[in-house]
Amino acid sequence: MRALCWEGADELAVRQVPDPELRNAQDMIVRVRQSVTCGADLPLLAGRSPYLVAGDVLGHEFLGEVVEVGPEVRRHRVADRVVVCAAVSCGACWYCRQGLFACCDNGTAGGPEAESAWGQPVGGCYGHPARTGGFAGSHAEYVRVPYADVGAFTVPEAVSDDRAVFASDAAPTGWLGAELGEVGPGDVVAVWGAGAVGQLTAGAALARGADRVVVIDDHDDRLRMVERHVGAEPLNYRYVDVAAELRERSGGRGPDVCVEAVGMAAGPPGLLGRLGGGAERPLALREAVHACRKGGTVVVLGTWTGSVDAFPLGAVMNKGLTVRSARQHGQRWIPTLLDRMARDELRTEHLATHRLPLERAADGYALFRDRTDGCVRAVFTP
Repeated sequence: MRALCWEGADELAVRQVPDPELRNAQDMIVRVRQSVTCGADLPLLAGRSPYLVAGDVLGHEFLGEVVEVGPEVRRHRVADRVVVCAAVSCGACWYCRQGLFACCDNGTAGGPEAESAWGQPVGGCYGHPARTGGFAGSHAEYVRVPYADVGAFTVPEAVSDDRAVFASDAAPTGWLGAELGEVGPGDVVAVWGAGAVGQLTAGAALARGADRVVVIDDHDDRLRMVERHVGAEPLNYRYVDVAAELRERSGGRGPDVCVEAVGMAAGPPGLLGRLGGGAERPLALREAVHACRKGGTVVVLGTWTGSVDAFPLGAVMNKGLTVRSARQHGQRWIPTLLDRMARDELRTEHLATHRLPLERAADGYALFRDRTDGCVRAVFTP
């Protein structure tokens, strides 16, 4: 089959790779209909993971059609249209039973490397190296889906592919941000980053009753999306003092919840550490900590991999802040998100600014990485 393979730092190519096969009774094979770029892929693309190998298939956000099921798969049949959670989880370990699917003990092929980097292995992810899964990615014609009854969800007929594909990762990540922040009626929420995750976090905060949601970025095209499609307040940090403006919009206190949805991928390459080493510079995160009201909550949604340099721990302690973070536990929210999509309460099509065939996926990643031509997300169709 054809698949988008990592060839080296900032080098991608569509190659012929072996077709996936069922390995376990709970596996199924999905023919990909759409896959999407994601900011979590950018550190991999740039070669900042020492564990990525030339020929590895990238991508983790996808939707497709079931073509083969293992003997223990009960929820899915051949020809079902499904969206697959980017996080690979078994559904049976202690963490999965607590709803912490991205912390799954059995959803990763990694072991010692993860323990060395983070103290414990975490759940797997498609298109990532062994340290975070070791599962072939979704920018391909076919994907093996392990624990299919846990991680794949039938898409309602009323929901288009263009909408449903974002239920794989971006939409549950946005919902996670609002939930970790315990956003409720009357809250003022600030979100750093107007990409797909930032916009969906803002939408989730409004859906949970937030009084005001402000999204901070420097790309006017994305900020216009925030205003038009989400109904949140745009704020371009090039033209204002962000902390002062946020105090003005929150009764002089600062936001109740500050969400960092930027991550290491947006920083200058020379400042970014390699996976498991070096120091990353959390510019947006530092601003969020300083802007948040005393006793408020800071949520870290951006992709971070190693150590962070100059984190303002003193501000966290002295202001009494709560800092929370996680990778998305999509299995908890995808059914609800699909229902909201079916009721037209959650729309995501506008995020797919560019649609390209798989053969042009390298071009799509260049547009996405450089944010050129108004690119928010590029969608690939095999």
